[in-house]
Amino acid sequence: MKFSTKDRYALRLMTELAAMAPGELLPLKAVSDSQEISQKYLEQIVTPLARAGLVESVRGSQGGYRLARPARQITAGDILRAVEGDLVPIPCLARDAASCPRRDRCQTLGFWEGLGQAINGYVDGITLEQLCAMQVEPLPREE
Repeated sequence: MKFSTKDRYALRLMTELAAMAPGELLPLKAVSDSQEISQKYLEQIVTPLARAGLVESVRGSQGGYRLARPARQITAGDILRAVEGDLVPIPCLARDAASCPRRDRCQTLGFWEGLGQAINGYVDGITLEQLCAMQVEPLPREE
């Protein structure tokens, strides 16, 4: 399964919001500057996050965005599904997929279902709070 730029940027946006004090608002311009992501692109990403109830917006000169609930109550899976939809390794496993005519004789279906369960189990087992706490180890420099 390949995750999109939108998925990666959504996670980065949400970690920025999680780093804010509870209730504090963060303008997208600040995220754009710190994460080096186009503000226009962030606007496209924040819309489905708000629709999913993960972020709240406040309009006006002092406005911005904040998490709609604590970071410990939001999973990476919540974020990815908000911007991507179902996280499935093959299209026939999506909730809205048309019935596959080969489903009853597909020898690989069990593999794909297991992979989907592993992916979803992992992303649903990592909270935004945990994601923010993960340390990135620098790669060793080649000499």
